[in-house]
Amino acid sequence: MRIVLACVGRLKAGAERDLVLRYLERSRAAGRSLGLAPIDMHEVAESAARRAEDRMAEEALALLALCPPGAGLIALDPRGQNLTSEALAADIARRRDSAGGALCLVIGGADGLGEALRARADRLLAFGAATFPHQLVRVMLAEQIYRATTILAGHPYHRA
Repeated sequence: MRIVLACVGRLKAGAERDLVLRYLERSRAAGRSLGLAPIDMHEVAESAARRAEDRMAEEALALLALCPPGAGLIALDPRGQNLTSEALAADIARRRDSAGGALCLVIGGADGLGEALRARADRLLAFGAATFPHQLVRVMLAEQIYRATTILAGHPYHRA
């Protein structure tokens, strides 16, 4: 199954980018034997629209364009569900096993997600009620994808 990570904003060179790339590379190695293709990370520019609603709508369309046709969609949203790492791993495995060709994981911009994207999402996922910097959310999501692959592979990285 192909996994696409679609994000608003560009990570500049630095610690956060290094961590994201490290976790995605680890996911590639761990996911091979699990039927998971290497993760594709795509970035879209932040909208320059003046109103927050317009920025969210433009960014939502750009993010949706990055998701392969028919792909499952999980969007990060503070109003979403809090899942354990095991539950996220099980969700990825279920999608893979149901002949899901692709899964798109989406991180919106500073203003949040446009309604078109929220409505299209199969699941809204939250990393708790706190607000985190966009760069750290991307690191946390990359780490959770890697953790999910290790859980599915029975690797000892994840210790409950």
